[in-house]
This record gives sequence, C-alpha cells and structure tokens, in this order.
Amino acid sequence: MRIGVMACLALAALTPEYIGHLRRYRAVAIDVGDQDGLKADTGMLHDALDQYGVAHRFEIYPGTHTSAVADRFQNHVLPFFSDTLCADPRCK
Repeated sequence: MRIGVMACLALAALTPEYIGHLRRYRAVAIDVGDQDGLKADTGMLHDALDQYGVAHRFEIYPGTHTSAVADRFQNHVLPFFSDTLCADPRCK
C-alpha cells in the first residue's frame, strides 16, 4: 500500500515519545471527504490515533476535499472549537 506524504509525516509524528503530548490535547478532530484524495491517508492517521489510544473525533463527509467548506466550517469547525476551547485557567 502506498502511503501519501501527509500520512508519512503525520504517522512519523506519532512516535511513542510524542503520544503523551497528543493525549494532553483538549481535543483532536479529523475529517475527510468520501471522494477526497486524502481519504486513505486520513483513515490511516485515524487508525494510528486509535492504536495509541489518543481520543479524537473522526468523520467522513460526503464529497471532495473542498465540498461545502462554508457549511462544514459553520456547522462543524466552529462548534468544535466552541465545545473544546476554554480561556479560563481552571480548564483542564
């Protein structure tokens, strides 16, 4: 199986020494279109995060890499940040 450049870089970053850092993130989200050229690579990144036990959200949406960008930003990206970002120093 051919691994794309982005997947190689992403998977290389998932060496055991970095997993602890990834686990400390408040949230990680990944999405990809079902007709996106990055679908296979993004799926491998999702599988690697699962394998290392890194909590994350993964979604495959209908379309290509750029399908419904405005809708995805308004209805997925902004709510994700709203749910997960916190400026209060007491946030964990």
